[in-house]
Amino acid sequence: MEKKMGQKNGQEKRQKTKAEYKNISREELMQEISGQENARTEEEKEARKNAYHAYVSQVTPSYSLTLNMLKAFLVGGIICCIGQGIMNFAMSRGLDQMNAGKWTSVILVLISVILTGLNIYPTIAKFGGAGALVPITGFANGVAAPAIEFKKEGQVFGIGSQIFSIGGPVILYGIFTSWLLGLVYWIWKLAS
Repeated sequence: MEKKMGQKNGQEKRQKTKAEYKNISREELMQEISGQENARTEEEKEARKNAYHAYVSQVTPSYSLTLNMLKAFLVGGIICCIGQGIMNFAMSRGLDQMNAGKWTSVILVLISVILTGLNIYPTIAKFGGAGALVPITGFANGVAAPAIEFKKEGQVFGIGSQIFSIGGPVILYGIFTSWLLGLVYWIWKLAS
């Protein structure tokens, strides 16, 4: 009689192990999880838990922190080397360090916007992570990407309203803070 309780339609139900769940596709795991929603016995509950953990481990991407740091260092270093090369070239053409730095920033932003428009910069950012997003090129990409994405909605309601959706708050608070500090400085100079 005890043997029949563990049987269903003449076949004995055997619970899968965690190792067996790892070799099952996502769809089969979802069916397994949803099929055991009303698990009553401890074995059924354990099987559902094992299936769920196997599903989570399949859909959760795994990253190597060391490899990501190396990629960010590499990409960020390449961007900085390109910037240094532009600056050295500008200084060799007779510009002082201040003006050469300004031209370097403008050219790096231009390159970033062009690469964003050609859909190359997102690939670089995906590979390099923070190494591509932290320099000024990442900010230029953040402003250009929404403009390119929403251009089909028109000049005003597409590009005009979405261009600063990512970079806008940074620009707004930066300009406002500069204005406020300038006003405080001006009042302080008038008072003294």
